[in-house]
Amino acid sequence: MPPKNSVSMRDVAVLAQVSVGTVSNVLNSPDRVSAATLRRVRDAIDKLGWVPNESARQLRAGRSRSIGMIVMDIANPFFTDLVRGAETVLYAGQYSVQMGNSDQDAARELTLLERFEQQRVGGALFAPIEEGTERALRLRQRGIPVVIVDRASASSDFCSVGVDDLAGGRLAGQHLLDQGHRSLAFVGGPSSLAQVRDRRAGLEFAVEQAGGGVSLLAVSTPGLTLEAGVSSAGEIAALPTAERPTAVFAANDLLAIGLLQGFVTAGLRVPDDVAIIGYDDIAFAAAAAVPLSSIRQPSAEIGRRSAELLVAEIEAADAGRPHRHETVRFTPQLVARRSTQPRRPRKG
Repeated sequence: MPPKNSVSMRDVAVLAQVSVGTVSNVLNSPDRVSAATLRRVRDAIDKLGWVPNESARQLRAGRSRSIGMIVMDIANPFFTDLVRGAETVLYAGQYSVQMGNSDQDAARELTLLERFEQQRVGGALFAPIEEGTERALRLRQRGIPVVIVDRASASSDFCSVGVDDLAGGRLAGQHLLDQGHRSLAFVGGPSSLAQVRDRRAGLEFAVEQAGGGVSLLAVSTPGLTLEAGVSSAGEIAALPTAERPTAVFAANDLLAIGLLQGFVTAGLRVPDDVAIIGYDDIAFAAAAAVPLSSIRQPSAEIGRRSAELLVAEIEAADAGRPHRHETVRFTPQLVARRSTQPRRPRKG
């Protein structure tokens, strides 16, 4: 018996007393093989300990069943849930997933895309830092389907799945106004992220619709992280009481949790001294020391729908059928918790 690392399909065929083509049918089209032959070939595979070379098989078939996926921050539970949603669909379709975390770094994002191109992945799910379609077009030119994730693409060359962040910003702003707040702050950044710009623009729209008498302070952050939230809380807490906003809209929940920690450290009460609302509605928002209000976007469903669109495009290409690109935009929802309960007047 040959060593396991040198066993080939031909060795399996010899032991099972069938042709190499029959072994291939057992692997790829078992319905074309009789039960007795199927059992004999599988017994031979088990006895020899042969492991098919999946990469070589996919190369011969003309397309890999590996999907590349790039997200901006895998440490953010929003993206963790999104990836799990996508992986559920891809696993069912017998695709494997290669994960890439751009960490909101444009150079790193480009390197990940180039690696996917070199590895000839079967398709890509791409949550870009900026618009990203120019880089994604290069993959498409190589015959690699791409779906833009967590934002609506301005290009008709791709399917895209995201959330109406303008509507989400309006929801957050209107909620704070409805609680009686007239001095608001927006915390988020960088402004190169379309999601941040849209959420801020939605808040500004709500403020404009309220008429006069509402102030809005903008605090820019280098990223959407807990640490940036803590730092921003210190900046806001240091303002004179009369100038300090009574409510803050954070561009995501990690920032909101950081703000909560920072305000508590500074001796401010949430929501009595300052209310907080975040965005994403990750599990940690509800579990915070003061349960955080948030704008919910369906992270797992975004991932699932993105993967479904990608698989549909791959299958259409393999079958020679035309594929019509879709833009899917989910509607966010307000989840009100204790952090934005009606405020009590400040004393002194």
